[in-house]
Amino acid sequence: MCANPLFYFLLCFLFRCSAKGKGPFMSISRRFFLQQSSLLAGALITHQHQHVAVRAKPEIDLAALPKFVDALPIPTVIRSTATRPSPANSALQVPYYNVALSAFEAQVHRDMKPTLMWGYGGAFPGPTFDVQSGQEILVEWTNRLPEKHFLPIDHSLCGAGKDVPDVRAVVHLHGGRVPPDSDGYPESWTVPGKSAVYRYPNKQDAAALWYHDHAMGINRLNVYAGMAGMYLVRDAAEAALALPSGEFEIPLVLCDRMFDKDSQLYYPVSDNPDAPWTPELFGDAYLMNGKLLPHLDVWHCKYRFRLLNASNARFYRLALSNKQKFHVIGSDQGLLDASVAVAKFSIAPGERIDFIVDFSEHAGEEIVLMDDFQPVMQFRVANRAVVSLREPIGTPAADIRSAQFINLPSPLRPVQRTPESSAVKTRVLSLDEVDNLVQEPVRMELDAKRWTDPVTENPTLGSTEIWTLVNPTDDAHPIHLHLVRFQILDRRRFETSVWIGDRTLRFTGPVVPPEPLEAGWKDTVRADPGMVTRIIVKFDGYPGRYVWHCHILEHEDNEMMRPYDILPAPTVG
Repeated sequence: MCANPLFYFLLCFLFRCSAKGKGPFMSISRRFFLQQSSLLAGALITHQHQHVAVRAKPEIDLAALPKFVDALPIPTVIRSTATRPSPANSALQVPYYNVALSAFEAQVHRDMKPTLMWGYGGAFPGPTFDVQSGQEILVEWTNRLPEKHFLPIDHSLCGAGKDVPDVRAVVHLHGGRVPPDSDGYPESWTVPGKSAVYRYPNKQDAAALWYHDHAMGINRLNVYAGMAGMYLVRDAAEAALALPSGEFEIPLVLCDRMFDKDSQLYYPVSDNPDAPWTPELFGDAYLMNGKLLPHLDVWHCKYRFRLLNASNARFYRLALSNKQKFHVIGSDQGLLDASVAVAKFSIAPGERIDFIVDFSEHAGEEIVLMDDFQPVMQFRVANRAVVSLREPIGTPAADIRSAQFINLPSPLRPVQRTPESSAVKTRVLSLDEVDNLVQEPVRMELDAKRWTDPVTENPTLGSTEIWTLVNPTDDAHPIHLHLVRFQILDRRRFETSVWIGDRTLRFTGPVVPPEPLEAGWKDTVRADPGMVTRIIVKFDGYPGRYVWHCHILEHEDNEMMRPYDILPAPTVG
């Protein structure tokens, strides 16, 4: 506990704003003020939660662990083991993969004991898929998990009752344009000993996607246990840009966790044993590619980083300790029109950022990637004297020389804006929080509806709609639509009390265009508190049932997810 309560309160305020995706100058709700100003014991700056959760186990002393002692692991790239006939065309043989979901132990830090995790291919993150656009693949996801879950299940949540097995899993390819029976519908889970074969056509532009668990009611626990991995789609247009590749292209999976004194994952619960759900989880341990505060040795040249925020709830605001700029070249669904140079950027749960860092002028330096005041990982730049850049082509030094002089073209990939006039329907959808009498959340909802309510979003295949997301809550909600990509139109502040009273939108601020980093194709959008966020979506792909939800996993598991139906296009003639 800080000796100065005022200083402590200000630090907590800044930290929580960052974690929940809020700026430090946004208004403070009465509930938030009461919670933060109480200075409850155990609510350390690195553990700020909107609501206090019971900590049943003492946590590991992270401050006692040395920083940057472990090398950043690079997830293995999975290879196809065979071919099988395509379900869409039996005459076509397509690559087949078999990936096991299993329990394993991982060394998170040099000085910690091995940690029990669940994941894909016996690792966290799971193996990286690296596929070509248009090349269909089949993946058999085989459930070899134990029969009993090692994290606390809330049986009061929808789909997680005592009438279903504790251990269930289903894989969703986040950002994938896939048929509904391969999308990872939350109720299409398998139990240990069973498997499911999913078809991924990969008919989409080059982008960094990711796969993760999506089981109804326990998704937050399964992902927290380690069930996530990267999925990279390539195409000729991206290849023609000659961006840094091979050892100069690094996938980064960022998440936060808590560990007990035995180095085991710790998931906090509420003080109600019959309803242990908590509305958010913010861990104090930052993992990058499964390691706590790792380092990466880099050459003095340009590197491409494919960053994923795989946290349950934490928003990050990332910067480099030497104040140099990132050159952001892409977001969720692929390349931007042109690179954007920024000294800091934010990333919400489920989002991806594709960026270049130029280390050419920083030989011999140690540069730290920071989340506001918290270190995330360290880059150790080689001294120029290590190698000679006069070596012939085909040597490591020649590769460094090639990466050194890569120039970012402009445009990278033209992004044609979708005109608002193309929309055949506008939907106004509220992001809601249901509180008890002492203003504690009991569940989250989309448009005042729950999972089992009748489907109300039913666009026609090939049609374009505008979805107006109205957020009267105190939280930023990263909203993800399965199957489709979309563009952000704008945001605008509104009077929340009027909306809560009679569902009338009374705007109180000007229209705010999307940030430059959001100007490309997206599949997850940050809906800020007290703001209306508009997106325009073309429902291409396949007819069938999909879902849309908040990507704060604690919210998603407690009703902030809804099915939606894409109806077949009408038959002409």
